[in-house]
Amino acid sequence: MARQKGIKKLVKNRRARHDYHVKDVYEAGIELRGTEVKSVRNGKANIAEAYARVENGEVFLLNMHISPYEQGNQFNHDPLRPKRLLLNKREIRKLYQDTQIKGSTLIPLGLYLRNGWVKVEIAVAEGKKLHDKRESIAKKDAERRARQAEKRSRY
Repeated sequence: MARQKGIKKLVKNRRARHDYHVKDVYEAGIELRGTEVKSVRNGKANIAEAYARVENGEVFLLNMHISPYEQGNQFNHDPLRPKRLLLNKREIRKLYQDTQIKGSTLIPLGLYLRNGWVKVEIAVAEGKKLHDKRESIAKKDAERRARQAEKRSRY
């Protein structure tokens, strides 16, 4: 079977940009086992509670839930096992330095297929305070009202 060209979005972390200020974004490969790939391709993954950590010169994605493959057998995987992210040394060093700053963390923004390979978009982010969240909600609300007013004025 030939690999398909292009990008196909599989899973998106909708809360990430609401709860965090995103600083840098990186693309990483992810080390998956057998039936995990099939489950991810079917969209049976959840990254809402996931985060990444740099340990011993490697980056691991923790708390990412991949549901067991339905047609699998005893060779199915543990849904919450830590998954290693595939980055080069320079990127890993940079991520380690960025996460040493107080309040910074690594969060996944989404999973997608690129030319047949599963990729993870991870971000260095800082948590938003409650007033920051209220501010962004008010901004979105004002933009929505402006769009609605513009639509009404056309007719």
